Amino acid sequence: MRHAELRKSIGFIAATSLVIGTVIGSGIFVKPGVVIAAAGDSTMALWAWIIGGIITLASGLTIAEMSVKIPKTGGLYVYVEKVYGKFWGFLCGWVQTIIYGPAVIGALGLYFGSLFAGVFGFSKQTETWIGILAVLFLALINMLGTQYGGAVQSLLTLAKLLPIFLIIVFGMFQGDVPVFGMKSESSQAISMGAAVLATLWAYDGWMNVGFVAGEMKNPAKTLPKAIITGIVIVMLCYLAVNIALLHVLPASKIVELGPNAAKEAAALLFGGVGGKMVAIGILISIFGCLNGKILTFPRMPFAMAEDRLFPGARFFSRVHPTFHTPVQATVLQAAIAVAMMLMTSPDRLTDIAIFSVFSFYGLAFYAVFLLRKNQKPDHSLYKVPLYPVTPIVAIAGALYIIGSTVIHQPLDAFLSVLITLSGIPVYWSLTTKQKDKTAKQAS
Repeated sequence: MRHAELRKSIGFIAATSLVIGTVIGSGIFVKPGVVIAAAGDSTMALWAWIIGGIITLASGLTIAEMSVKIPKTGGLYVYVEKVYGKFWGFLCGWVQTIIYGPAVIGALGLYFGSLFAGVFGFSKQTETWIGILAVLFLALINMLGTQYGGAVQSLLTLAKLLPIFLIIVFGMFQGDVPVFGMKSESSQAISMGAAVLATLWAYDGWMNVGFVAGEMKNPAKTLPKAIITGIVIVMLCYLAVNIALLHVLPASKIVELGPNAAKEAAALLFGGVGGKMVAIGILISIFGCLNGKILTFPRMPFAMAEDRLFPGARFFSRVHPTFHTPVQATVLQAAIAVAMMLMTSPDRLTDIAIFSVFSFYGLAFYAVFLLRKNQKPDHSLYKVPLYPVTPIVAIAGALYIIGSTVIHQPLDAFLSVLITLSGIPVYWSLTTKQKDKTAKQAS
């Protein structure tokens, strides 16, 4: 089915809910300590969350114009391919398949394992294995049928908002710890770049609403309104949660507790039983986010394989005859994710994921300038507000994140670039085979 034939049934409320639902996952619960440690104190940490939100808002508003002009399934991969050609489109899809998607899944699995072990009293040695089991279980559920993965997602979407609401309301009114100017007491070097990078993991997922631009009733109006409203709501939620946590726990304690800070704050606010219930709500949020990623990310290698732009294209483009799901592509993503989980930490995986994808976000942001130059203006379509300031802010944000990672985490940046470059000989090999096959058929 072509995108133009899809039913236009998504309105403003549904689109805004999609933005909020795909963004809020693990980051707000597991990153506050990382952000405070990198920023140096609580005030600068809050500024990092604001800067990350501004970068995200500028990015979302810029991509919204791309989504309206290229309303096709595939998101970033399609935007880059349409503007820059097949080679850059392939590299974008390659990075999302080999680095970004598995790193996101792996990080979420490890965060889930860490919190699950903490809530239910399992030893630290079991955390990784609990995370791996969660990834494999959800991969199996989504291979059995999209309707099962979708049902799990629907059940968990509302549940993720409950712990956020409770921590904000009770933390604001019951806490008595000073919020501003509190030192992290961390030994790590202060880096606002690293702090903002950590917040962008929590904001990641906003681009997913662009996947359904062609199914909106009036994308020219609905899409930008949904992106602005959704991201602003998420920004306010994130700031409120951080202020509430800092009002309950000292900044240095949040750094010390790491991903378990929200669980500890809940225990102080609601007692043992109430705290455990909120902690279970946090687990549900992460589990739901993980399910959403496992549901959607395999569609990238599947789409590339259908275009014959992926190794083993015939194998990975298969749909299971009974379950009607891309089983092989799902297994591929889960297998790479598990390998990553066994090799490194979740915080490192999130940094690698954000660095790798922002390199191509930057290309997509700049593409707005190219499209405006090469296409006739259509005043009926959405245009990014405050042009060219907004896309320049988005591009500057992408360059800031890339530069900061190169300076402060050169090994992670080097590995991401190396894996990206490994796609070049793969692309040459695939396109050479296609040309040879075409030449044989012509002769």
